[in-house]
Amino acid sequence: MQKLAKVDEMNAVLEELSSQHLKGKVRALRLSLMSLLTGGHILLEDIPGLGKTTMALAFASALGLSFGRVQCTSDLLPSDITGLSVFDRTEGRFNFIKGPIFNNIVLIDEINRAMPKTQSALLEAMEERRVTVEGVTYRLPEPFLVLATQNPVEQVGTYPLPESQMDRFLIRTGIGYPPEEIEKGILRQGSIRDEIMHIPALVRIDDLVTAIASVKAVYVGEKVTDYVYAIIRATRNHPLIQAGLSTRGGIGLVDAAKAAAFLHGRDFVAPEDVRDVVHAVCPHRLIFRPEHEGVDKEHVLNAILKEIPLPLT
Repeated sequence: MQKLAKVDEMNAVLEELSSQHLKGKVRALRLSLMSLLTGGHILLEDIPGLGKTTMALAFASALGLSFGRVQCTSDLLPSDITGLSVFDRTEGRFNFIKGPIFNNIVLIDEINRAMPKTQSALLEAMEERRVTVEGVTYRLPEPFLVLATQNPVEQVGTYPLPESQMDRFLIRTGIGYPPEEIEKGILRQGSIRDEIMHIPALVRIDDLVTAIASVKAVYVGEKVTDYVYAIIRATRNHPLIQAGLSTRGGIGLVDAAKAAAFLHGRDFVAPEDVRDVVHAVCPHRLIFRPEHEGVDKEHVLNAILKEIPLPLT
């Protein structure tokens, strides 16, 4: 097993943030870093007030990346995200003013408060790493991560994300309430928003680019591929599921498993890495039959996994 480039630096970022600034958010931080390292995006779904925005700010600061934020409302326009052309009377021509999407890490806050038309404006950016405005295509910076937050759909003024939008998110997870002692500390100390604005960059951009290349180079063996395909096939053949994992979903599962292996210091994917990420990558991609929409997706996925033995490597 070879020493992976920059794995120590990436784990140091997680350790610093989770131990000093964002206690109780270890899993969400780790999954966010995995999304960034694989070129994916992450959706944080939870009730307001649990620190989703604070986590995104701290994450960008610690990685030394540019940060943009979009606060979604019902009247938000696609041009508020991508930017627009403005006529300059002095120069006698239109100049393109870039929107907040032109940053390394873009926080889309309360994404399901935006109208579906505005939500769809993100599709090209998330998938193609570019936006097209008035027939002109603009490349987005690299690395690029959309970190979206979402309130539960039963709350007033929210719109469910379409399946095509959900599928663009590599990972969907929540933050949850912090442990009792950590939450008491937060209550005593108050908001840390000012503190995280001054977190120094813990890695250089070159280190991050090297780490991304290392994740891509992580080896995926035949037995692991067979195991992933067995999961995909089982979701497609399950009687409660109308549409199982797509090929894109399968690629996302492998990519996330490669990032998990990387953070564990391995240059190959083990079946345990797949199990480690499957609940973050798969449930939001499963479409249940209408008569079974209320069934717990996590419960069904657990039942599927129990039927598929871990391969020996």
